[in-house]
This record gives sequence, structure tokens and C-alpha cells, in this order.
Amino acid sequence: MMFGRDRRALRQVFLVAWRKHRERGALAPLEKIIADVIGDHPEYQRLLENEDRALEHDYPAESGISNPFLHMGMHIALREQLAARRPAGVNELHQALLTQLGDAHEAEHWMLECLGETLWRAQRNGTAPDEALYLQGLGRAAKMGAI
Repeated sequence: MMFGRDRRALRQVFLVAWRKHRERGALAPLEKIIADVIGDHPEYQRLLENEDRALEHDYPAESGISNPFLHMGMHIALREQLAARRPAGVNELHQALLTQLGDAHEAEHWMLECLGETLWRAQRNGTAPDEALYLQGLGRAAKMGAI
């Protein structure tokens, strides 16, 4: 299982997938998704090639530096949502954003803003993420031409 509370183990999953990809090794389905996400983020690739730094570096919120593992993890979560077609309607909203923006990665970034907001609200309120609120945010983004 990829997701857990062990930061080092979670990061190791990214590092192994990226190493296998670079060495043209066989990738498990989840490793393929991870390697694709990393491939879409050249700004993080050097970090992942310095495994010791990648495993140990902190990204406190107050530093103003985005956590690349969180960012890529959200891309993975979004791609899993699209593959599972859950929540219902997410694929149609993704397609609307893709049509408007013409770039799949950019569409994902707009969707990640809505996903991040939904997850932040759930954490703040101590509740499960509100799928209806998430879909409403995606719908607003799609209607407004990606805000």
C-alpha cells in the first residue's frame, strides 16, 4: 500500500518508481502512474535523483516552498479519481477543463486547487471530504474558464 503515515516509506515509493523508469525497468501499475506524474514535473526530477536529500528534506508550510511529494501525490489521487470515475461527474468536469485549457496537466492543476480546498476543509472540520462541495468547485472552475 502506498499511502500511510511513514513519510520515508512513502517517499521511497516515488524514488523507486522514478529509478525504475530511468533504468527502463518493469513498472507496476501504480509505479507507472507515479513515473508519469514525475515525468510531468521536470522541476522535481533532480530532487528525486538525489535520494538522500529527497528522503530527508522538510517542507514546512511557513517556508513558502511547496512540498513536491504532496503536489505529486495529489496528481496521483486525481488520476485515481478519474480512473475510478469517482466522484460521479469528475470525468465530465475534467473533460470540460481540458477542452477549455487544451492541456491535460494544466487542467489537473486547476482540479488540484479544488481538491486541495476540499481536503483542507475536511481536515479543518474533522470530517470526511465533501464530494458535493468538491464537484461544485470543479463546476465553477469549468464554467469560468478555469477561474
